[in-house]
Amino acid sequence: MQRPEFYTCENGQKAPLPFAPEEYEARLEGLRDLMEMHSLDACLMTSMHNIAYYSGFLYCSFGRPYGLVVTRDRSVVISAGIDAGQPWRRCHGEALTYTDWARDNYWRAVAHIIGTGKAVGVEADHLTMVNAEKFNHVLKPKRGMDIAPATMAQRMVKSAAEIELIKHGAAVADVGGFAIHDTIKEGLREIDVAMAGRDAMEAEIAKRFPDAEYRDTWVWFQSGLNTDGAHNPVTGRKLRRGDILSLNCFPMISGYYTALERTMFVGEVDPASLKIWEANVAAHEYGMSLLVPGARCDEVTAKINDFFAERDLLQYRTFGYGHSFGVLSHYYGREAGLELREDIDTVLEPGMVISMEPMLTLPEGMSGAGGYREHDILVIGEDGAEDITKYPYGPAFNVVG
Repeated sequence: MQRPEFYTCENGQKAPLPFAPEEYEARLEGLRDLMEMHSLDACLMTSMHNIAYYSGFLYCSFGRPYGLVVTRDRSVVISAGIDAGQPWRRCHGEALTYTDWARDNYWRAVAHIIGTGKAVGVEADHLTMVNAEKFNHVLKPKRGMDIAPATMAQRMVKSAAEIELIKHGAAVADVGGFAIHDTIKEGLREIDVAMAGRDAMEAEIAKRFPDAEYRDTWVWFQSGLNTDGAHNPVTGRKLRRGDILSLNCFPMISGYYTALERTMFVGEVDPASLKIWEANVAAHEYGMSLLVPGARCDEVTAKINDFFAERDLLQYRTFGYGHSFGVLSHYYGREAGLELREDIDTVLEPGMVISMEPMLTLPEGMSGAGGYREHDILVIGEDGAEDITKYPYGPAFNVVG
């Protein structure tokens, strides 16, 4: 028996996707406008974020390549046989499954849809050197083009449906925050508190989105020295009275990430720490006031830098002041064109969603040592911005346990 290189696996019925078919068609139309502008015959998306953005399917790679081929009239997810019919059920458009029976069947499936000798857009920031070589060898394109920056620009401005989903995510993060607030007490481990927040968020997501797939919601709950980095993993350290804490709730809804981050203290806060905390809260409030349509990312950054410099605190800042939200997570995606950093000159416009999250880190041995971070998500509108984060920040609510 000759085994196939690829096949269709339309097993079951199409499942409800995060967005209506019209939403995906509008996104594909935007991509096809880019293809028309650059005279491309097709695009091959390989990243989790772009495949999810244009098709609704969020893959689990486990060492296998995945793709989404978009031509002038087709949209086809290319998936591995291990997933059976799930990619077809969970995507907008068609799906083609490649087999493991021979090396590079993935590329043969891609070539089956695109053909050879075509002008093809790819994500250069995601295509490895090995796969770039295979792309050229199998597809023999007459021309390749990096489409990643243009697709990022498209993703940066959200539709009304995306903003609605992101608002749900922010509300779920608040649920996790309140669960953590009510759990904290001396003697508990970081992991104990983190699980309470994660469980509360996952239950809330399942309640709000009964037809969704559930994965990747997480909490980083840090204490003491472990608060110094924004992405420090949870540990088994036990909480002690007077500890500085960092609450970080990250619900994931159909590939869309939202966040809630807060500084907290166990039982009491010493005067030196309170002074730093209040300064960071003041910077947070000032920063949120700057997020309006027409503001430029680097100019917002410079103003907050000046705010900290006037208080002799700028040397304790470790990263940018905020970033975009959408189809991204700690595993995939980044909309680097919409970040509050000195090297980003993007102008804020209606439909963008961005955080304000100043952080100060004072090293161990200093008075007030620890990492201080507040984080709210704002939706840029026609005349201003809407703060969609509702969990309170600051000492009045967050000295707990």
